[in-house]
Amino acid sequence: MGAVAVRVAAGLPGVTEIVVADRHLEAARALVRRLAEQGMGAVPMRALRVDVTDSPALRAALEGADVVLNTVGPYYRFGLTVLRAAIATGTHYLDICDDWEPTLQMLGLNEEARAAGVRAVVGMGASPGVSNLLAARAVRQLDHVQDLYTAWPVDVSGSGGDDEQLSDPGGRPSAAAVHWMEQISGKVAMVSDGRLVHRRPLRPVTLSVSAGRSGTAYTVGHPEPVTLHRSFGPAGEAANLMVVTPGTVAYLDVLRRDIDAGKLTNETAAADLAKPSVSRALRATAGAMTRKGPGSLPPFFATATGTRDGRQVTVLARLADTPGAAALLNDMAEATGLPLALGLAQLLDGTGGQLGVHPPETAIDAERFFLDLARHVPDLPDDDGPSDGVIVDVTTNE
Repeated sequence: MGAVAVRVAAGLPGVTEIVVADRHLEAARALVRRLAEQGMGAVPMRALRVDVTDSPALRAALEGADVVLNTVGPYYRFGLTVLRAAIATGTHYLDICDDWEPTLQMLGLNEEARAAGVRAVVGMGASPGVSNLLAARAVRQLDHVQDLYTAWPVDVSGSGGDDEQLSDPGGRPSAAAVHWMEQISGKVAMVSDGRLVHRRPLRPVTLSVSAGRSGTAYTVGHPEPVTLHRSFGPAGEAANLMVVTPGTVAYLDVLRRDIDAGKLTNETAAADLAKPSVSRALRATAGAMTRKGPGSLPPFFATATGTRDGRQVTVLARLADTPGAAALLNDMAEATGLPLALGLAQLLDGTGGQLGVHPPETAIDAERFFLDLARHVPDLPDDDGPSDGVIVDVTTNE
């Protein structure tokens, strides 16, 4: 994801140098070489070894930078570390944080960042990130917001190649997989009756998001509910959902139970997910029989219900159905790293971002973002307005 962000950032106006920092220096050097071979050498790049757990080294690396793109996960371990260093060094900041707990903690540093003259955007990836901006587009159609959901795919079309993302090149569970185990276990944040609450994840939510599009998705811990709650104040429910098949959600529920019982850690559960055990697969079989499937739900969307002109309506916001959009959603690195770099573009030219720490929906101009996204994704419409690559369906509930 970081490599994609570097590649796209190299082509942005206003970028004069890029430092690729990694705890594995050779990995950083290899990326610099690869991008140079791909013709990305117009912007000077250099590699630097940085371990984010080494506070003095991290601050020294940030001292000479105008902005840092933080793609070090999982964020419930490292998100606060890098943001605090950025605030201490007066460095603007963007990340792809996908854990709700550190998101709340980082938003709590808003005043410190303002005082330091730092602009920080937390969660500027695919989900959160693009999902938040789709939610903003949906909410814009309503006078009053009742329920608000964001959703991303697991093992349906547009799932981002999750099987390839469960392990790193060394065979260890990836940060994405460890994060996933954190957010399907314990209790996670969501909104109920307009209040932020903590509930068990993997609860079914059945939705009818537009004519001919309905099905069941499942709750998972993520930053969207906590930031959208602050930004738009839904009076009813708000949650982040997984569009997932019954068999997979049943297996995830087995892992959840074993994590909560102390039989698995996030790391060992992530390893089991990459190579499912026979015993847990057998336990999941019965559960799969009782769970509903995603039906005709889109793979990646935001949906809001509420009122407009006194009428009850449901609004669905999703990317246009094009091969380019499907390819983007099926590539987790591209789907996450590209939005991060486009968020940087707005910070650089002053379109988006303000002093303090903010979520995407209040810091990034959604219209500008989707226009920029369309220009990077083949066959997405790139005209301003309703043809900027986003489809917004409004259904009157009668």
